[in-house]
Amino acid sequence: MAKLNCDGRLVLTVGLCALLGSHPWSVVLGAEEPVTISKSEEYFPDTVGSRWTYRGQINEGPLQTVELKFFTNVSTVSGTKTMNGVTVTVFHDTNPGNHGPSDSFYRRDAVGIVYYGSEPGTPLEKHITPYQIFRFPLRVPSSFQQFDRMGVDFGSDMDRDQTDEKVDTQGWSKVIGRETITVPAGTFQEAVKVEARMNMKIHLSGSRRTVSGIDVMTAWFAKGVGLVKYSERQELSAVKEDRGVVTEITEELEEYDIKAAKASLSRFESPAKGVLADDSRDHELSQIVFPARLRTYP
Repeated sequence: MAKLNCDGRLVLTVGLCALLGSHPWSVVLGAEEPVTISKSEEYFPDTVGSRWTYRGQINEGPLQTVELKFFTNVSTVSGTKTMNGVTVTVFHDTNPGNHGPSDSFYRRDAVGIVYYGSEPGTPLEKHITPYQIFRFPLRVPSSFQQFDRMGVDFGSDMDRDQTDEKVDTQGWSKVIGRETITVPAGTFQEAVKVEARMNMKIHLSGSRRTVSGIDVMTAWFAKGVGLVKYSERQELSAVKEDRGVVTEITEELEEYDIKAAKASLSRFESPAKGVLADDSRDHELSQIVFPARLRTYP
């Protein structure tokens, strides 16, 4: 599963993010009638022992000087745990986005998937989780706001004045459509294409300036397989005299082993208290970009 929630790695995820302060898709989505995808949960297998291997590449550096690196990431459903009285599924990634090992926590139930954070996480992530990254049934096209937080701890001293910055951040998730996609593991028909967008305004405590950060992730999920590809672009404007930073990350599925589904708790559980897909208050659940495998993001 992918963290379609831009997870603060830039230090900017849920997945599972917005370019504008206003809703960027409201006009587009009103132009056509949504199509409901039946058995939406089958696009997000989470049986314990399932395993996915991804081939990745990352371009990062100042806006005019970009370095290309390659990496491998193996994602495994390692089990479940209880967080704040809620049973969540644990996804262990060996090297998501070439940033070392991490565990990510999700709950899938009748109304969708909720991201509960990661270990190691960031101060920002702790302020905005849990939040919903998908609503079931999936509808094409559709979108909703995942979170909207003002003045939270960014967890990083960007201007080096011995004080961590504060940040305003909003995130949205969008189901774009279904299409055929080819990756090293094969060709997958009618994969669901989703996008997570995150906007950040970082308030520098020393200079009193505001710098902007943007994280946009596009991901494809195949029925019975899960995440087959994601591409992510993160931009951070200049803090002082530097030229700003851009990071582009792509992971594509090389091989996978999906364990047979049993009477999974996550498949039949009723929604956790307070996680209701049609209640706007719960888009800001009391943190994806999706969020490592749904990132933050989807």
